[in-house]
Amino acid sequence: MYKSVVLNSEISKVLSDLGHGDFVVIGDCGLPIPDGVKRIDIALKAGTPSFRETYELLTESMYVERQVFAEEVDDAGLKRVFDSGIPSEQVPHEALKRMCKDAKAVIRTGETTPFANVLLYSNVFF
Repeated sequence: MYKSVVLNSEISKVLSDLGHGDFVVIGDCGLPIPDGVKRIDIALKAGTPSFRETYELLTESMYVERQVFAEEVDDAGLKRVFDSGIPSEQVPHEALKRMCKDAKAVIRTGETTPFANVLLYSNVFF
């Protein structure tokens, strides 16, 4: 569920349409996006926009019940991003890629840090 302003109209529409338990994916620029899943490509160049700024905007703009990211994450900066207070689950990266087929949308960033991908599950405001 949507809670604040996002200027990107495609992202804004997806957030507005989320129901409890639906999820969106924020992906690095190498994450394969399954056929049939809405792709919102905001990548401009390597590193822009970053995973961190996209993650911070989305977690401020939606009610997040939980997040899922790869067990393989070993980058200290990325670990700090995921240590946001949102309940977390880690799964093997291959499982995460398979889970993406059920996403409402995948938002592709310019991030190049390995395993900079997360599933954000929508919560309700009450």
